[in-house]
Amino acid sequence: MTATDRMIELDVTGIAHGGVFVARHEGRVVFVSDAIPGERVRAVLDEAATGAGAADRRFWRAETVEVLEASAHRRPHIWPEAALSRDPAERPGGADLGHIDIDHQRILKGQVLAEALDRFAGGGIDTPAVEAVPADDEGPDLHWRTRVTLHVDGEGRIGPFAARSHRVIPVEDHPLARPAVAEAARSLTGLRPGRVDLVEPADGRVRILERPEPVRPARGTARGKGRRSRTAPRPPRAAREVVHERAAGREFAVDADGFWQVHPRAAETLDAAVAELLAPHLDPDAAHLDLYGGVGLFSATLARLGARRITSVESDARATGHARENLRDEQVDAVTARVDRYLGALSAAEEARMFRGGAVVLDPPRAGAGRAVVEDLVALEPAAIAYVACDPVALSRDLGTFRARGWEPSALRAFDLFPYSHHMETVALLTR
Repeated sequence: MTATDRMIELDVTGIAHGGVFVARHEGRVVFVSDAIPGERVRAVLDEAATGAGAADRRFWRAETVEVLEASAHRRPHIWPEAALSRDPAERPGGADLGHIDIDHQRILKGQVLAEALDRFAGGGIDTPAVEAVPADDEGPDLHWRTRVTLHVDGEGRIGPFAARSHRVIPVEDHPLARPAVAEAARSLTGLRPGRVDLVEPADGRVRILERPEPVRPARGTARGKGRRSRTAPRPPRAAREVVHERAAGREFAVDADGFWQVHPRAAETLDAAVAELLAPHLDPDAAHLDLYGGVGLFSATLARLGARRITSVESDARATGHARENLRDEQVDAVTARVDRYLGALSAAEEARMFRGGAVVLDPPRAGAGRAVVEDLVALEPAAIAYVACDPVALSRDLGTFRARGWEPSALRAFDLFPYSHHMETVALLTR
């Protein structure tokens, strides 16, 4: 079936988690890209919607190719190479809300958060407005990406992946990247297939970190002609560069390819939010936890609030080592361990008593903390928990588990730390 045969018209009624929009076609839900609630669009269904088994699918996906009735909130796309004038397969991913007025983007993100809280956290939770965090004086909400990942295909093309694809799309510019990162991206050439990360830490100098794919030897080599080829071992990894970031008036060492917030003001913003929420609940004489602690950002927050006994738990040994160095003047025990295993072992240990009445910062990865972590954490009987979340659905699922055990989100703030994309950051205060 050709793309023309897969063309349909849709009335868009809402936004869904993940940067897609909701419509219905002949009673079936269709998730469509590049639209705005209230619009009527012409879209092309993906091949899965018309192939074998399509009738049994719970929903279909489609890509907008033409706007028939435009929303008043539609704007020229901030990334021309992702605009509707391009074939859907040629549009780079990463700016899925780039066609929407920035203020309305935040309203839509608030709707996504509200729906997630209603569906997965039991409802009845007041949804905060999503707060703006301008990147710098160069222009509100642009030029905020201090870290960009690009890909190199077998033909040597360099660029981001297409939306919901692993197809490399060469582009002329990166409007969400810091100017120096965008310039470095434009200069890339002659790279081996794989991935390349561009990182601009606080010193403003861009690091270019190549991640080539392992080389596969041709058939018929020394292992014997006709035998199955194997992936050659990766060459020894070069020493990892350590860079320095700044937040809340102090410096943090972190691997250049390690985790740090992408928006230049994100760490400072989240530090301030956590401090504001936890300050009334922090007993300096109690023991406190920083879970998924990374290089120590929120341990530093706890220390600034007066905490004198802090345990940071992080599975990455390199990050734990940096946390020890970053917090060498504070009373922080930086433990290398998976959070679920640490809490599971702690729950059966006498040591668990010392965390009763303490404060906890919980900053899990995108998948969330999960039921086991939440249950073991509640069993410690802390005074309060600040939950920092980058995914509203994962947050809401965990909040549902907390609420079932008598804990409520007594305060909630949301931040637009990823303008023109569907992502947001949320901080919740949980108390009994």
